[in-house]
Amino acid sequence: MYNFLFSDKEFYRRLVRLATPITLQQLIIVAVGMADVMMIGQLGETSVAAVGLADQMSFLLFLMLFGISSGAAIFTAQFWGQADILRIRSVLGICLLLSLVGGILFALTSIFIPEWVLSIYSTDPAVIALGSSYLRIMGVGYLVLPITISYSGVLRSIESVRLPLVASIIAFSFNVIMNYGLIFGNFGLPQLGVTGAAIATCCARFLECLIVLGGVYSHKSPVAARLPEMLNLKVISLKQFFKTTIPVMLTEITWSLGITTYNVVYARIGTESIAAVNIAVTIDRVLFVIFIGMAFACATMLGNRIGAGEIDKAVTYAKRFLTLGPVIAITVGVVLIASVDVVLPLYKVSATTIEFAHNILMIMAFTLIIRVSNLLILIGILRSGGDTQVAFFIDAGVVWLVGVPLAFTGAFIFQWPVYLVYLLVMTEEVVKFGLGIWRFSSHRWIHRLTAMA
Repeated sequence: MYNFLFSDKEFYRRLVRLATPITLQQLIIVAVGMADVMMIGQLGETSVAAVGLADQMSFLLFLMLFGISSGAAIFTAQFWGQADILRIRSVLGICLLLSLVGGILFALTSIFIPEWVLSIYSTDPAVIALGSSYLRIMGVGYLVLPITISYSGVLRSIESVRLPLVASIIAFSFNVIMNYGLIFGNFGLPQLGVTGAAIATCCARFLECLIVLGGVYSHKSPVAARLPEMLNLKVISLKQFFKTTIPVMLTEITWSLGITTYNVVYARIGTESIAAVNIAVTIDRVLFVIFIGMAFACATMLGNRIGAGEIDKAVTYAKRFLTLGPVIAITVGVVLIASVDVVLPLYKVSATTIEFAHNILMIMAFTLIIRVSNLLILIGILRSGGDTQVAFFIDAGVVWLVGVPLAFTGAFIFQWPVYLVYLLVMTEEVVKFGLGIWRFSSHRWIHRLTAMA
């Protein structure tokens, strides 16, 4: 076992080189989100609930864009294994076009009908009014988010991870500083509360986009595509592209709608319940970032090996990731348990909200191993091999066939508190794990797309 895990030094060099910048970037993103929630938390449960529910639109858009860019990255990772720059730029063009269409639709919805969107999640008039002012401003930032995510996703798939990291560090540092100024009226800025948080985040989105585009084209990156190169669709099979990527897009959209449905259920239980979920999720994300970095590294490393025709090495890499992930998850789970009573008192919310958040975090800690394993199987392994149709069924299908019915049952039939409903929903992770291991063991998840595109 020791030789299997640690004998391949090249594996760990690539893992560290790829995972570290991505992990740091994700850490910055979630840390800023946590700082936002903590600052907004000073304004009370209504503000926390309003921003948390309004951010569901950001969550849905981000996951849709992530689905599009992840689908494109399956191809670009394998094309990078063959050093095929021309087709990488063509894939970027398709990815960018699809992402911009989605971003514009989300922007229009958020700007013009935010009250309708929030009424889906909550019946609290104060939450809807406060959340609408936040969402209307955030909608403007949705116009540039597709550009940032498209370029960043392709950059990562060709093992160029530094630029997205630098852009995130600068943009989100700016976000935190502006949040502190505009929420509370510091630095001579007006005190705008929740609206100030939206303005700061929106400005940070534009700044991040400018940095990514400036870096790509000033340094003549392999993804510095000119418009004719992005529109050159003759070099790639569109049929194969959409056959592979549409299931990824549908997975993220369908899965995200399922997660949003969970939040509808939690919000209907009560404002304290959804506030507790928002707090717990924010804390969990801080520690979960290391596994997001691992999953991205796994997808890139396996995709490169499959594209280069080194199938046996790809399988070995996959097994190594599936061994390392749970081992690290045990350590991180212990850290999460130890940090709960230190972090939760920082929030100025009711004792009931703190109690609910504490219980949810305990459940998150004890289910971390299985959640990490599922992330690596579905995002890191099956997608890297182009097995996106099966991954769609396992990831999104189980949410709706298992998780959502259990959420409604726990909340509205059993009328359980929010933390027990959350525990019941975790049943979906058990089902996903069983199906994911079965598919991985079959070896039918490996498809060499570079030979077909």
